[in-house]
Amino acid sequence: MIADIADRLGDVPAYVYDLAALDAHAARIRAAMRGIEVYYAVKANPDPAILRTLAPYVDGFEVSSGGEFDHVSALFPGSRLAFGGPGKTAADLARRPYRFHVESPRELDLLQGDVLLRLNLKAEVDGAALAMSGPFGMDPEMVAACREKPGNARIAGVHAHLASGLDAPALTGLAETIVDHALPGEEVCVGGGMAVDYADPGRTFDWESYGEGLRGLGRDVMRIEPGRAMTAYCGWYLTKVLDVKRVHGELFAVLTGGTHHLRTPVTKGHDQPFTVFGPGGPEEEVTLVGQLCTPKDVFARRVKAALRPGDVVAFAMAGAYAYNISHHDFLMHPKPEFHYVSGMP
Repeated sequence: MIADIADRLGDVPAYVYDLAALDAHAARIRAAMRGIEVYYAVKANPDPAILRTLAPYVDGFEVSSGGEFDHVSALFPGSRLAFGGPGKTAADLARRPYRFHVESPRELDLLQGDVLLRLNLKAEVDGAALAMSGPFGMDPEMVAACREKPGNARIAGVHAHLASGLDAPALTGLAETIVDHALPGEEVCVGGGMAVDYADPGRTFDWESYGEGLRGLGRDVMRIEPGRAMTAYCGWYLTKVLDVKRVHGELFAVLTGGTHHLRTPVTKGHDQPFTVFGPGGPEEEVTLVGQLCTPKDVFARRVKAALRPGDVVAFAMAGAYAYNISHHDFLMHPKPEFHYVSGMP
């Protein structure tokens, strides 16, 4: 099916979401996480078709803004929502999610209902792609102070998202650290952070061993909030080669679209994996760039490929933190098309 869309692609790039692949991947995660609550982190990709595909396999959704709260509530009225993130406004705090993740003592003073206290721990996170330190959550002293004066809220447990890009053993170790800061009988949410390997798309996170490790921690209510690791694999971003030229000895392929549609390779600092639909030929070392007026508009640097004008380049692993984090209006190029398919070769 992706080849059919590539054949029809004009000068406007297109996102393609394989909903059958997403369904199968979500089913695997659900089976591996038996006994563990799974909340999808909407920030990874809020596309309605993505959310509808995931809904049968998750216990709820993690949202980080009033906009996400309203978006998911409209799609799934009455669904369980966990509202996290720093800098909540008065309007945010007036909402009534299933759980609030409390970022500060001031937030706790303003809240009612059931809450989880967000922990900011100085834990060892060797190999992490991103450490969530700094202003996020509260240190143990602040958490202790919150426990002494919960105000109108009921403290249901603790939440932490300490690092991203980790394998199952590392995340299990962090989860054990988080559990140590919860009181007996409290809920524990250990967030997301599951590794996604853009250099090796066939290598996925070991959900089975992670589920086993979390169950071994012996909590009645354990919750995870995966995002990227759930949806990255189901998305493709299709572009067309406009020009191929050599500048100061370096070969460049200029493609339709750019990082205003797919910002992932810039934010992650990697080469986005891709497949070429074209006549083929001898491969050369080439840098794939977009249409933006900035040298940072790069999909992949000095990779081996055979590219000619008119070829279609399909960038894989574009189902998370892709279009939704990109600066869409820069230079006012056309928005991409969106296609939803069930099964691709």
